[in-house]
Amino acid sequence: MLEINKIKNNTDNIVLHLKKRGIDVSDKLSSIIDLDNARIANQQKLDTLLAESNQIAQKIGAMAREKKFDEITPLKQRASEIKLISKDLIESGKKIEEKIKNILVEVPNVPHTSVPNGKTEKDNSLEGQWGDILESDKLLPHWELAEKYNIIDFKKGAEITGSGFPLYKGMGAQLQRGLINFFLDYNSSAGYKEYIPPYFVNEQSAFNTGQLPDKEGMMYHITNDDLYVIPTAEVPITNIFNNTKFQLHELPIKCTAYSPCFRREAGSYGKEVRGLNRLHQFDKVEIVQICEPQESYNTLNLMVSHVSELLKKLNITFRVVKLCAGDLGFTSALTYDFEVYAPGQKKWLEVSSVSNFETYQSNRLNLKYVSQNKKNILCHTLNGSALALPRIVVAILEQNQTDTGIIMPEPLLRYVNFDKIN
Repeated sequence: MLEINKIKNNTDNIVLHLKKRGIDVSDKLSSIIDLDNARIANQQKLDTLLAESNQIAQKIGAMAREKKFDEITPLKQRASEIKLISKDLIESGKKIEEKIKNILVEVPNVPHTSVPNGKTEKDNSLEGQWGDILESDKLLPHWELAEKYNIIDFKKGAEITGSGFPLYKGMGAQLQRGLINFFLDYNSSAGYKEYIPPYFVNEQSAFNTGQLPDKEGMMYHITNDDLYVIPTAEVPITNIFNNTKFQLHELPIKCTAYSPCFRREAGSYGKEVRGLNRLHQFDKVEIVQICEPQESYNTLNLMVSHVSELLKKLNITFRVVKLCAGDLGFTSALTYDFEVYAPGQKKWLEVSSVSNFETYQSNRLNLKYVSQNKKNILCHTLNGSALALPRIVVAILEQNQTDTGIIMPEPLLRYVNFDKIN
């Protein structure tokens, strides 16, 4: 959520940059500014009345001590009037703040100046590519490999639950477990503290990280308990630091967590979601950082390098793209997507998004640090997948297939205890 002071001080600039997303927020920002001015005026009236009320209380006390009881009555009447007026002003203030919030949540984050112009993923900027692209009509897609080697049962998973809920078995299940442990160990060795978060969050937590009110259709909601099943560990991990104030020396905060993730993916259908390409339940290891604003883009670059090295260790062909404004997530200021190549399908598949949210989440979280000049400043929050498992499994199966089986990447050998799926 954008900060009101920034909106007031940089209105034209914010309107200009948000036009890169294809939207005009000038009317919304004008309404926010007008409402905030009304809120300030309302608060000033309230403060004046409260100050008068305190003065009256002191006068009543003094007159009571002097036994001037006849002079107390009009003061008490005024105090009663102030109490009623103050109550109305407090209610008015709450209503104004609610109106401001309702408009603010409709305004997405401001794209960073380096975000490319564009409307769709076709306008994203290719930042780099690593590895060889295998080309052969003999290469099988992962769903055929999974059936051939009996490691993932899509039909049984669909029978048990529904489409998008695969059943991993044997070496397929071991590969999942091995990848999770490999990713966690790699992240921990880079200084990320490991957590096991709750897999359900309340509405406030979902709001704090921007899942609500933007992504209701993507999340599973348990109506009776009013809880949301997490779409990513980012949500509970970032909410650990709700209403937190760090000292400068405590930053950056680095967290990692494994969790199952659940996404409804409403409207997804066809060959684009076949096999592991898009699931309703999948495993993912997440990294989250919290830092001071002036360090956040250097931190973003370090996180991009971290994920790049992780993919290189697995010897997976991948590329990095910078998302254009039209493809940028609602809460993000800048996002890099990692895509792996699936030669059996002859297509690129996203496996990680690494994003800087600047103060968009921390403003909702009330997440701050104390600067060197003792001011309370909103932190910047960042997160990325390191990594999402389904499409990593796709890449391993399709890129490493041979006539005699699927060759395991060398770093995984001690995690899976086999060198080949056959």
